[in-house]
Amino acid sequence: MTDARPLGADEATFIAVARSGDAARFALITERHRRELQVHCYRMLANYEDAQDMTQETFLRAWHKRGSFKGHAALRTWLYRIATNACLDFLEKRDDRTPVPAELPYLQPYPDRMLPEDPQESVVARETIELAFIVAVQHLPPRQRAVFILRDVLGWPASKAADALELTAASVTSALQRARVTMREQLPDRRLDWRSPAPHELSHDERGVVKAYIDAHERNDLDRLTSLLRDDLRFAMLPGSGAVITTAKDAVDGWVAGGLFQRGHDDWRGVTTTVNRMPAAVLYLRTPDDPEYRLFAIAVLRIVDGKIAELTGFDTTGKPWLDLPPAL
Repeated sequence: MTDARPLGADEATFIAVARSGDAARFALITERHRRELQVHCYRMLANYEDAQDMTQETFLRAWHKRGSFKGHAALRTWLYRIATNACLDFLEKRDDRTPVPAELPYLQPYPDRMLPEDPQESVVARETIELAFIVAVQHLPPRQRAVFILRDVLGWPASKAADALELTAASVTSALQRARVTMREQLPDRRLDWRSPAPHELSHDERGVVKAYIDAHERNDLDRLTSLLRDDLRFAMLPGSGAVITTAKDAVDGWVAGGLFQRGHDDWRGVTTTVNRMPAAVLYLRTPDDPEYRLFAIAVLRIVDGKIAELTGFDTTGKPWLDLPPAL
């Protein structure tokens, strides 16, 4: 089934370019969709670098399949279809069935500067880019995941999603119902409306908590840091074992056992930022034999009622796309 729509200007231009074989003009037309397609791939894969690769794979497949585009559906829809199937092919090879409640070892943060610039697309990205949402989606089987994202995130009708995935509308409806049950289980306290702060902005309370979190590090004040954490804190440090700690006490005990917050030894500096539309602290550590503060980690925080409810730490090694200064 295809969209019942007249041939639009974008589609007519694309068909003309496809027939001419002009690769440069083809790239210009498709490039405008890169950011939204990359966010789509990130939701499917939870990994920024894999999402980049699959977005590029989407453009390569689109070029090779350009002769099959007849304008029956919007160009954007056609590209989303290709991107979705590229991700499904990737997931089939990755076979990353993750045991609950383990964190995803391949999870990566998404830089806000790479989110779509279009206001409407930015709203969609903001509502469904938070780490908890991304992790929850990964608990869906790949095809169920695709159905859920196409239907509930992008708002596609069942017939359109079925066409993209080569399924029946009844199969899509059934898969969506199962996916919604899993999502409610994975986000029991949070709804399926995914409310988030305004674009590029943190609330006053969020900024205050991030500032206090950084200040506690800079003062090596473990008691102050502990006071910022909810008792039922959910903590994970990635990449790593994928283990999730679910109490503040266990998290703090682990930090102490790991040698962090040694009074008189650790010398921290921090910078407030955002990733995945969430408040985050970039932490820099200076050792006694080094004159500079070196990039150590980025801590992404979910803040509820003035307390840190979730803390996901990411090693910043080998992540130039975060665009963080290597030293202060």
